[in-house]
Amino acid sequence: MPEDLIAPASRILDLPALRTALFAAADEAETEAQIRAATVRILSQARSDGRDVIERAFEQRPRAAFPTTEAYAWLTDGIVRLVYEVATQRIHPLRNPTEGERLTLMAVGGYGRGEMAPYSDVDLLFLTPWKITPWAESVIESMLYILWDLKLKVGHASRTVRDCLRLGTEDYTIRTAMLETRFIIGYEPLARELETRLWKELFKGTERAFVAAKLEERDSRHRKQGLRYVVEPNVKEGKGGLRDLQSLYWITKYIHRTEDAQELVRVGVFRREEYLTFMRAEEFLWAVRCHLHLVAGRAVEQLTFDMQVEVADRMGYVDRPGRRAVEWFMQDYFRHATAVGDLTRIFLTSLEAEHQKDAPLLMRMFKRGPQVKDGYEVVHNRLAISDDTAFLSDKLNLLRFFEEGLRTGLLLHPYGMRLVKANLHLIDDDMRNDKEARRIFLDLLLKHGNPERSLRRMNELGVLAAFIPEFEPIVAMMQFNMYHSFTVDEHTIQCIRNLSELEHGDLVEELPVASTILKQGVNRKTLYVALLLHDIGKGRDEDHAVLGAQIARKVAPRLGLTKTECATVEWLVRYHLLMSDMAQKRDIADPRTVRDFAKAVQTKERLDLLTVLTVCDIRGVGPGVWNNWKAALLRGLYRQTRRALEDGMEALNRENRGAEAKKALREALADWDAKDLRVETGRHYEPYWQGLHLTAHEVFARLLRDIQSDEIRIDIHPDEDRDATRVCFALSDHPGIFSRLAGALSLVGANVVDARTFTSKDGYATAAFWIQDADGSPYEQNRLGRLRDMIRKTLMGEVKPREAILSKGKIKKRERAFTVPTSITFDNEGSEIYTIIEVDTRDRPGLLYDLTRTLAETNVYIASAVIATYGEQVVDTFYVKDMFGLKFYTPSKQKTLEKRLRAAMEAGAKRIAQN
Repeated sequence: MPEDLIAPASRILDLPALRTALFAAADEAETEAQIRAATVRILSQARSDGRDVIERAFEQRPRAAFPTTEAYAWLTDGIVRLVYEVATQRIHPLRNPTEGERLTLMAVGGYGRGEMAPYSDVDLLFLTPWKITPWAESVIESMLYILWDLKLKVGHASRTVRDCLRLGTEDYTIRTAMLETRFIIGYEPLARELETRLWKELFKGTERAFVAAKLEERDSRHRKQGLRYVVEPNVKEGKGGLRDLQSLYWITKYIHRTEDAQELVRVGVFRREEYLTFMRAEEFLWAVRCHLHLVAGRAVEQLTFDMQVEVADRMGYVDRPGRRAVEWFMQDYFRHATAVGDLTRIFLTSLEAEHQKDAPLLMRMFKRGPQVKDGYEVVHNRLAISDDTAFLSDKLNLLRFFEEGLRTGLLLHPYGMRLVKANLHLIDDDMRNDKEARRIFLDLLLKHGNPERSLRRMNELGVLAAFIPEFEPIVAMMQFNMYHSFTVDEHTIQCIRNLSELEHGDLVEELPVASTILKQGVNRKTLYVALLLHDIGKGRDEDHAVLGAQIARKVAPRLGLTKTECATVEWLVRYHLLMSDMAQKRDIADPRTVRDFAKAVQTKERLDLLTVLTVCDIRGVGPGVWNNWKAALLRGLYRQTRRALEDGMEALNRENRGAEAKKALREALADWDAKDLRVETGRHYEPYWQGLHLTAHEVFARLLRDIQSDEIRIDIHPDEDRDATRVCFALSDHPGIFSRLAGALSLVGANVVDARTFTSKDGYATAAFWIQDADGSPYEQNRLGRLRDMIRKTLMGEVKPREAILSKGKIKKRERAFTVPTSITFDNEGSEIYTIIEVDTRDRPGLLYDLTRTLAETNVYIASAVIATYGEQVVDTFYVKDMFGLKFYTPSKQKTLEKRLRAAMEAGAKRIAQN
């Protein structure tokens, strides 16, 4: 019996007692069906008890993965052996088997390796000497029925030794599975014959082909799974996951004919500390996978958000100031995944050196590599270090290695990277304050045109955190939300990639303003350093922008920036969210918004730098986050603010927007008669002319022309400039109109991203809503008809919004793990005539309707709403007045309103949860 399982083997499965019980029950049975039923009953209970023993022991030692995976394999071995014994000795006994009637049972694949997660497949090979006999067929059939009745997920094949060799030649998946065959029970000499012939006739001499096949399989898997930094990784198949480690095992076994990973140290592939890193990563990943299976009650491999919280708890992670337990857990996960990537690179290089793996085709096509500086050479078209001792004699070489890689365009040789990683201790305070070291580092960012590649390698190898120790806490730091697709360090590198692309002119059409700013010239050093440091304060129990600015105050001078540059970097880090917040959470049509932003920015230089930084920051959050809507908002805020800074703040007041807007409308409606034009230009108050674009003024003019008091007129059109669909309503004004319209739009599943409502002097409401579908896209043309019908039905009272929203509203399981504390603020300074109510909370279906209905019931007039969504978090901003047209100044009134809004949100969330 094995001794190193998570619990004593005899407590997991008492084989002698079970065998006695099984044979006694079989002897009492009269038919095969009764034997099978008794076997399933006894073994089901034994398996259930054994699994409970393992799970309880694993709960006590939640990171002890190896003894746990071995325990599940031991339990499975015992069950399979007993089933075989019942099938061959009681159901189909054979007194004098001929040589052809011998049967061998082997474990293959992961089960063959003796590693099993709680719900892993049981892969079996039934081996016979020659063609399968009727007796063997009957045994196999009876066994499979019992195993299936035991609810085991069995993968099986019945083959001869010759079949195995033939199929292994044709199919690398089968060949890999047979690389890990393990004898369980039956005629053992046949198992040994298979093993001998596999090595002699199939594996030997085909090492290069096998390695190539496995690496192609790995690359294909990575393409499918994406980066190892995605926030919901696949523990088994993802980059840096278990399959990558298993691939190393397979290749090692195929080449060196050993399952022992320590062999990689003995043959010089890994250093001792690298092997220990390998084992730590493997045990951690296996522990995560086992917990995943146990939480789900089935084989689940993806660490979805809801699972991350559960697994973190099971593995003993706890909340600490500024960060949740799940974020600490996922930081460890990503660090292990990165380590697996490093080890894989080293391993593949050693194969290349042994000529077991071909150098990449593109590399082989180059006859002569670029000229490299002294101390370096080109090996397999990668930048390699000529002499380790000479290299380490000057610690600045740890940075120069990356600079030479960028200068030549060569990939870095893994042995060179390994040397750097093993000597990070050389990066000390002397080096950090060295003038030449600063130059090299800043040149890496500014000079060679592709800083992303070197930064990512420096980060993965620990050089970035060693050179800027303040960067270390954010390495592999996961932000537990649905908004950010990357870890904080990877997000930072993605931001710098965006800036580099902008500088190269790759995004002129997509980002004309930012491209123009860079073309006209900015302080690049300031911008790159600010972008590198903008999120460096994350993960602590205080505002990351404030803390980041304090850190930048120390780091920027150390990087050799001037006093003025340091002050600008500090300001940019402190206010890196200001422009994004102003554009997305405030009404940029309100002159006060622009005035306040201009006062905060103060100079055109800062405005330019902050605009570019904001664009790169939003684009670096993840795929699909940047869109035309955000681009239009930022563009509008930038242009208005620049005008205010260049022409003086009075320009915002002096500019007679109303008169200009009316003049533009008269020109657009030149075919109208003068009387109708006078009616239209005279019926609206000043905010209407300031708050909408000419195209909306035109639409409303047509909707209001000859409108009757009982009419509802609707215009739905795509607004391509904003990546949204614009819905314009014209109807008689009455209390709660905004809420009714918001309810109608919620009901059709539309996400409102912006809204304006105005009351005309003759008692009509004109409301413009910009909406997107569930995927964050404008509605397609063929869906607009149904959209219009549903909105009309709701407004006519044929459908009750609250009930209908409830029937649609459900939060997906993987999204339920997210909590967003609700914050409600009242701002009487941000607008001349309105109180701004900002509700920051957890997004859910029908939220906007609940909020606007509550405001309507409290006699609050909503002039406009701005909706900013960040994954599961939403910030709904309302520009409001009371029933007398006044702001909400009184604290008691604000308190009452806040109380009612919170009650409505809680009631709505409860309804959704119960749904």
